[in-house]
Amino acid sequence: MEPTTDPIPSGQGMHLRRLRDLTEFEVADGNPDVRGWSVRGADGRQFGQVHELIVDMEALKVRYLDVELDDSLHINERDRHILLPIGVAALDEDGDNVFVPSLTSQRVLDYPPFVEIQITRQYEEAMLRALDLPLPQATTSDFYNQPGYDDQSFYQRRRLS
Repeated sequence: MEPTTDPIPSGQGMHLRRLRDLTEFEVADGNPDVRGWSVRGADGRQFGQVHELIVDMEALKVRYLDVELDDSLHINERDRHILLPIGVAALDEDGDNVFVPSLTSQRVLDYPPFVEIQITRQYEEAMLRALDLPLPQATTSDFYNQPGYDDQSFYQRRRLS
């Protein structure tokens, strides 16, 4: 299958794109490219690997980590990907690991799967609920202006020199 450069349809105007499709973009200087890194929960167990970064084209920021769940979890192939808001994860100071303190290898089984066809606001809200994060107020003009989407907290422990 040929990689597509089409935007990932979203409920907010098709502004989310896979980094691999954006040939003119790369991970910001000083930040590691975490694709291929292990993803571990609060229990320390690996439950997946970062498959792709999902970028907000309007803000030029990574909003989501597309995580491919491990075969060991025995999840059918169709449901094997999840999206994690970047601010709910943190980088390991030393190894190539991404930590998600609000999930465990058991809790991830109840997390809403990501179907690459579309990212709707309903899906984004389901993710926030699964992570026990508050939903933005209806009056909030910028959905992503909340701690769960703070890319600075994600990268702060592991800046490249």
